[in-house]
Amino acid sequence: MLKVRIIPTMLWNGTTLVKGNKFENDKRSAGSPLTTIKIYNSRDVDEILFFDISRNNEIIDKNFILSITDCVSVPITIGGGIEKISQMNELFEYGADKIAINSIIFKNPNIINEASKKFGSQAITASIDVRKINQKYECFYDLGKTKSDKELKNLLVECVDRGVGEIVINCIDHDGLMKGYDNELIQLTSSLVNVPIVASGGAGNYEHFYDAYKSGADAFAAASIYHFTEHTPAKAKKYLKKKGVPIRDNFTIE
Repeated sequence: MLKVRIIPTMLWNGTTLVKGNKFENDKRSAGSPLTTIKIYNSRDVDEILFFDISRNNEIIDKNFILSITDCVSVPITIGGGIEKISQMNELFEYGADKIAINSIIFKNPNIINEASKKFGSQAITASIDVRKINQKYECFYDLGKTKSDKELKNLLVECVDRGVGEIVINCIDHDGLMKGYDNELIQLTSSLVNVPIVASGGAGNYEHFYDAYKSGADAFAAASIYHFTEHTPAKAKKYLKKKGVPIRDNFTIE
């Protein structure tokens, strides 16, 4: 049985880690990436999502990425402004385990075919940002600023057909509010594709993880719950285990 995963999300703006609400520009500082990633690495997480949202990342900063990947013993997915195979090459060389792509999916979807053929589907994650408008899920890119004409259902199927091995589905409307994931969106996504689904956007307590699991999520990406509350990945795992969820039982007994 596939074990569900606890995955902290880290957003890097080129200066510090940040966390916002609904992709708004006035983001709260969330600390140093090196300090934070070391803490996560020691706190029973299964993976880490690291997104560079600075938009100054066309050239990969080798020393910075190495400083991040050298700190972790769990798989790390790196994304943000990735639009070339050459960038992916460098990130894998510097220690990334998976690459997350977002905007380029809409601009040049053929890159999914190229990347999955070169690196393997298991190494390519599609990060899809969604907002509900007039009761319809709409896809956005460029940090949620640009609306796509692609239908969500068609996009999900296309991404998998082209070779992505995992989908991070993020609800912009729920981002940072800590009121729960969009479980309807998770259920829709999981019903359409047969790759792992990472729920993102809105977790505020452990029950939200459980609700997402029941809706079809295979992993739970979250940031605010760890940055701004006393909740921990280990306690999340204990809660889920008691609920009968198949988690990776590596948490520290307190």
